Amino acid sequence: MELLNIKNLELAGKRVFIRCDFNVPMDEFGNISDDRRIRSALSTINYCLDQDCAVILASHLGRPDGEVVTKYSLIPVARRIQQLLKREVELSSDVVGPDAIKKAAELKSGEVLMLENLRYEKGETNNDKELSKKLASMADFYINDAFGVSHRAHASVEGITHFFDDKHKAAGFLLQKEIDFLGKIIQKPVRPFAAIVGGSKVSGKLEALINLLPRVDKVLIGGGMAFTFLKKLGYDIGSSLVEDDLLEDAGRIMDEAKRLGVKFYLPVDIVVADKFSEDAISKIVSFQEIPHLWMGLDIGPATVRLYGEVLSDVQTVLWNGPMGVYEMDKFARGSNKIAHFVADSYATTIVGGGDTADLVQRIGLDDEMTFISTGGGASLELLEGKVLPGVASLMRKDV
Repeated sequence: MELLNIKNLELAGKRVFIRCDFNVPMDEFGNISDDRRIRSALSTINYCLDQDCAVILASHLGRPDGEVVTKYSLIPVARRIQQLLKREVELSSDVVGPDAIKKAAELKSGEVLMLENLRYEKGETNNDKELSKKLASMADFYINDAFGVSHRAHASVEGITHFFDDKHKAAGFLLQKEIDFLGKIIQKPVRPFAAIVGGSKVSGKLEALINLLPRVDKVLIGGGMAFTFLKKLGYDIGSSLVEDDLLEDAGRIMDEAKRLGVKFYLPVDIVVADKFSEDAISKIVSFQEIPHLWMGLDIGPATVRLYGEVLSDVQTVLWNGPMGVYEMDKFARGSNKIAHFVADSYATTIVGGGDTADLVQRIGLDDEMTFISTGGGASLELLEGKVLPGVASLMRKDV
């Protein structure tokens, strides 16, 4: 998958529209609690500024559903970018209204304008052609650096690309890096290649698992999704999370792994609790002895040791999905221990966005990973073998 390269564009002195993913978490007071996505976009923004460009930044924040909702304003984001760039960042009061159009038209080389929350416009998530056209009219070039939303056919992600020819659009450095790691490394990994797949549901990872099986040597299952596999094998899982409608799919995945010679691991012990709560009574049991009405909320210590041994000789690790309810300290130990195993390994380690990236960052291991994706849903769709809408129109046609 060869993408149009930003370094091949004649950007000097032009206006550049950069679609970023600044959908960052905020605390109850409206302060940014994790600015990793903002920092990840700096290389593309600074490159354009170094080319003497006028830069227009655009992003969404939250889900205002086409309404102007004050708590979803990009004011805190603009403030943080201004601190990081050490130059003024002006925020328009609208998206494609009079203020945005005027400020974009008056923008000079070296200046930075941020548009208000793209999802204040109803047409953004509908991929409205008129909105795409208005956004495109503001700039000479379009750069997509928002991997986290590139699986969405939205106006600022997919629709806008149709108003720029191949000499006037490209992938930013972050998008290129995401595609390189999640695309190329999965196609040609250094072996042995292990996939750690967790999270709450099989349904969210089903296609990714099917696509990964022919490519990996080992699969390690954790999180709530493990109980669908265990139930399919005939074990009593108590009141643990299960997707009964996917039992047959779980069986097919295990059969296919066996056929391909892929080693498929399930938890051998479970941390169970009498209720879904931080103050629940908990204990460690074998996967065969989950008590009636109790629920599994984390992998146990024997599973942690087993998975550590399984990972000891791998050269490439892809991790998508926590091993338990990591948001509760009581049920975070399994995920945290696996994070340390992955971080301490000599393998190429790729963390697939979303909750997994959050837990790694929480325990301060983000710098120990080779690569952490900025997109949860987008990384999953890439693992499923899909061509992302926001990437399709940025692919080189001469390859």
